[in-house]
Amino acid sequence: MALRLYKQQKLCSTLAIEALFGRGEGVEAALSFPVRAVWRRNPGRHSSAPVQFLISVPKKRLRHAVDRVKMRRRIREAFRLNWQDYPWPEGVKVDVAFVYVDSGLQPYAKVDKAMKKLLQCVSASCGS
Repeated sequence: MALRLYKQQKLCSTLAIEALFGRGEGVEAALSFPVRAVWRRNPGRHSSAPVQFLISVPKKRLRHAVDRVKMRRRIREAFRLNWQDYPWPEGVKVDVAFVYVDSGLQPYAKVDKAMKKLLQCVSASCGS
């Protein structure tokens, strides 16, 4: 099992991001402090990756760029190590946004625990 992230797993499409954060139908969200996940099924996507994701660490929450980059790296690492442990239904394509909601730095262990809960919730809702 390769534990790397590929470019095709990166959510870059402006239309997909707008549909994800717009109050449209099919958008679901969950919070596991300090990370919030927003996701939706995207059957029209051309990428072969079952999950495309983006990470947002708002400047309002962490004022220093160094801290924002550190949290973004921790969230990305937690996703990279855990996303393959959950069952993703065949043929279902999901767009996920992870948004950091705390106002201070959190240790990796806390981010990893939150990511596991969120991935379980996302994969369960896409399986049904």
